[in-house]
Amino acid sequence: MREIGRRAFITSAGAIATVAAIGTPAFAGDHARDAATADEYVDVQLLNITDLHGYLQAAPAGDAVITGAAGQKYTVGGVAYLAAHLNRLRAGRRNSLFFAPGDLFSGWEFDAAAFADEPTIEALNRMRLDFASAGNHEFDKSPAFLTQHMAKGVPFPQTGWDDSFQDSGGHRFKGADFRYYSANMVWKASNRTVLPPYNIEWVDAGRGRRLPIGFIHLTAIGTESFPASFQPALASLDEIESANRCAAELKSRGVNAIVLSMHDGAVAGTDFNSGSNPSGPAYELALRVSPDIDAIVTGHWHCAFNMMVPDPNGVPRPFVEAGCYGQLINEINLRLDPATGRVVRTLTTSVNHPNTRDVAPDPELKQVVDYWAGYAERRARTAIAKQTASFTRQTNRAGESTLGNLVADWAYWAGRQPQGPMNDGNAFPNTPAELAVIAIAPRFGQCIIGADLDHDAHSGGTVTFGQVFNAVGYGDAIITVTVTGAQIHDALEQQWTDVGGGRLQFAPLAVSHNVHYSFDATGPAGHRVDPREVLIDGKPLDPARSYRIAMPAYTLVNGDGYPAFTGYTEPFRHTRDFESFAGYVKARKRISPAPLNRVSVKNAAGRGARIGELAAPRSAASAGGAGRRAEAAARTAVDGFRVPC
Repeated sequence: MREIGRRAFITSAGAIATVAAIGTPAFAGDHARDAATADEYVDVQLLNITDLHGYLQAAPAGDAVITGAAGQKYTVGGVAYLAAHLNRLRAGRRNSLFFAPGDLFSGWEFDAAAFADEPTIEALNRMRLDFASAGNHEFDKSPAFLTQHMAKGVPFPQTGWDDSFQDSGGHRFKGADFRYYSANMVWKASNRTVLPPYNIEWVDAGRGRRLPIGFIHLTAIGTESFPASFQPALASLDEIESANRCAAELKSRGVNAIVLSMHDGAVAGTDFNSGSNPSGPAYELALRVSPDIDAIVTGHWHCAFNMMVPDPNGVPRPFVEAGCYGQLINEINLRLDPATGRVVRTLTTSVNHPNTRDVAPDPELKQVVDYWAGYAERRARTAIAKQTASFTRQTNRAGESTLGNLVADWAYWAGRQPQGPMNDGNAFPNTPAELAVIAIAPRFGQCIIGADLDHDAHSGGTVTFGQVFNAVGYGDAIITVTVTGAQIHDALEQQWTDVGGGRLQFAPLAVSHNVHYSFDATGPAGHRVDPREVLIDGKPLDPARSYRIAMPAYTLVNGDGYPAFTGYTEPFRHTRDFESFAGYVKARKRISPAPLNRVSVKNAAGRGARIGELAAPRSAASAGGAGRRAEAAARTAVDGFRVPC
């Protein structure tokens, strides 16, 4: 194989780089410019979107404007406009396929997340999506949630509260009309794929003939250990090996046109319709994966680019990503040799179309969006409990808050719940939690607590579903794991960090009601907590003993800055945070702030005493109403670019 540099891509006549202009396609070769008149070939249109994340009404504010050639700006987003653009692009095309490389549902928009992401599936059904790759967020609940509920409409457990809501047509959720695939997400115990690895679509070649096109699907490596999609029973296989294996199998079945749809991506400049200085795992794969693959469609990184890159034989093929949140529609046009079914690479074109909002929205999709928006407003007002006083994030001297303690008690409750229906992503027994912790002002990352629970005197202290949803959660599950007492002690010590200049940063952990401890305000960082003064159910912490502890997955994988927990064993995944917290409050029926007496300060007035500067938390949920939940993940930055989860 010819070695190609990390940032190199061919720009010669054999592999023309993307023309940097809106609406102007990337050409695999000079002959592609005249391909519209190439009637002797079979024309196939491939349309794709990626990382919609349930944003049906519009793209979130920070992503609602994208940049094209010459710095031109476009306001984009919304599935009603997306449907209108799709209708225009499909018009008059005999062979058109619409697919997506993942993360279509599971996001942070209340209108979709409050209804188990079913509104997103309804919208995609009505847009006639043909198939999709499973992204990491498709595994945010469980494998069975994807394969049974989302794919087939199997309800669980409480219709109208947990799922199976009435859709815009007045029907209970029936599942997706399209299919999900992944070649590299497997059950760890058997190495069998969770989903089919590829699909074969047949296109009309005229005169009663049909030609096959194979689509291989990949899910981001490490999906099973990402905070939101943490699934201990799963594993992800190498992307290149998986793709090459499927390409060889497809070729052996007589499929000579192959497309790779992968939920992993790259970064390649700021113009959504060109590519420059590409880097990232999908780009490295594009240079090395089987030359039998004729186009590579990516996602996951929430980037936008449209370019041609050389395969290992030096032949160009499309390498594209269509942004996120309904910003773009990518269109690849393939020409197939009618005799062999092979792609005539020199005639391939690709273009990213902005999903602009300057067209008439599709009336059917607009009705779907409006229906769920209205339903969401009603669901947000649904009373689920009563509260006797406000729960706030305001901390006392020891780092406690009434809301922090409530959330820690919820995590303890969640970590002791029985295994739920369709929760088939676990590999270890459901051994109940003995304590729980919540990072209420983490050193880095984002706080799971997004808003106070204010007491509403006019309603007699009614707590609504919308309040609870926006108060806690960013889509992670509560995980119960086994750690040693020494790890618990180390994590408590990691609440304090010397940050230079004599400054001490304090990132408090809220603890469940059965935990009490003290810290010495005069002690240095790392030596403030005496393990003998940490009491769990009234008994001193034993550094040598094993304990079951519950916390959000993000904290578990060191997303918050408490590395002591990373040596955990026997993880068991429970329900997602905002759904679980709503269930907890609903089950309690009446909630009251607990006394702030779980943590005490020793030597607070002693010489050199320092409590520490509280880290300013960044909320995972936006303030006020149905807001975006920021993506939080412990992913490594690539060339300064932080990969979304």
